[in-house]
Formats: sequence, C-alpha cells, structure tokens
Amino acid sequence: MQINMGNLDRVLRVIIAISLALLFYTGTVVGTAGVVGLVVAAVFLSTAAIGNCPLYTMLGLRTCSRKS
Repeated sequence: MQINMGNLDRVLRVIIAISLALLFYTGTVVGTAGVVGLVVAAVFLSTAAIGNCPLYTMLGLRTCSRKS
C-alpha cells in the first residue's frame, strides 16, 4: 500500500477520533450515534496509523506530496 495521506490529514484524523471517543465516554453522545462515532473514530485512527485511506485510493486523491 502506498501512503496517500499527508501529515496534516493524519493529525486531523487523530484529533477527530479522540474527540469522538471523548464525546461517547463522557456520555454526551449515546446510543446508536455514539456507537457510530466510535466506529468512525476507529477507522480514522487506523487509516491515520497506516497512512493510507482506501476511499482516497478509489477517488484518486492524495494529500501528501508525490515522491519520485
């Protein structure tokens, strides 16, 4: 897998994932919306960790600079 996410994109995904998890664990967002938020947080954390977003690949997007 090639990296297709830049550092800013990865950092933003981690911040959003932490925010979603905190909203769930503090009880601000509960029920189905809370579980969906946790799933989104897990996806964001995993894609940020590996640096590859499958959706970006399907759409032909890149947020990182191309290396020769």
